[in-house]
Amino acid sequence: MSVIEPGVNNHRADIVAPDVKPRFANWRRTFHLLSRSPLTMLGLAIMLIVLFIMIFSPWLVPHDPNAISLTDRLQAPSAQHWFGTDEVGRDLFSRVLIGSQQSVAAGLAVVVIAGTIGSLVGCFSGVVGGVVDALIMRCMDIMLSVPSLVLTMALAAALGPSLFNAMLAIAVVRIPFYVRLARGQTLMLRHQAYMQATRTFGASRWHLITWHVLRNVMPPLVVQASLDIGTSILMAATLGFIGLGAQQPTAEWGAMVSNGRNYILDQWWYSAFPGVAILITATGFNLFGDGLRDLLDPKSRGR
Repeated sequence: MSVIEPGVNNHRADIVAPDVKPRFANWRRTFHLLSRSPLTMLGLAIMLIVLFIMIFSPWLVPHDPNAISLTDRLQAPSAQHWFGTDEVGRDLFSRVLIGSQQSVAAGLAVVVIAGTIGSLVGCFSGVVGGVVDALIMRCMDIMLSVPSLVLTMALAAALGPSLFNAMLAIAVVRIPFYVRLARGQTLMLRHQAYMQATRTFGASRWHLITWHVLRNVMPPLVVQASLDIGTSILMAATLGFIGLGAQQPTAEWGAMVSNGRNYILDQWWYSAFPGVAILITATGFNLFGDGLRDLLDPKSRGR
């Protein structure tokens, strides 16, 4: 055992290394486990590319995405306009790139809102129990009894057509999934010895939720969130397609597919490229979510 002498610089490599090296080893082991699945790595690559485009799209677009040029309307893909143009001559490649800020950001915002609220409510319901738990879960059952898309369209129509209202509607509909998942994990933890000891020492319910329950239920919630991003992007695109999402002239993938359906027979590129962007993005996030679920599942790791 090393002795720390007063007045001597004891910041030695052999003292720091045991604390830092395991962290690096854990990250390396995590990446190694993920890399065992080619589909997971493909999903990770797609996800990183999409996030890069979403962040830097204002500097990547070759043309102004909202610039109207009626002389260039409905042009086929060419060297000047890679994805062609729309009915008012706007460059579709630029609009698809800039549209990632709306579609992907909406999916991420939905997961953050629904995941945060649903996790806290589910943990609170599991810790409190009794009548409060029963009341919360019956409310969640009522919401789950209605088809998700129908309830989302009803809420979006009631709030008014806009991307922000569509995002709120999707988040509200996704909350019950996180509540049930967090509550189920909490019920498995509430009878653990350390939970009983924490109650014995007079810890508040808020302390139990934030310091003990949430930390232990986080892995399945993270997996659920990673899988929900693709679903949220598809639902946002669906609302945009039926006119309840982003409005003109905002570039949003679902709205672009909706506008292009009127020209689908002759100008196929109008709807095809935004649709492919939705497909690739949702697939990438779903592949990564599946790989993350397998990583955190001991049975899958064993196989």
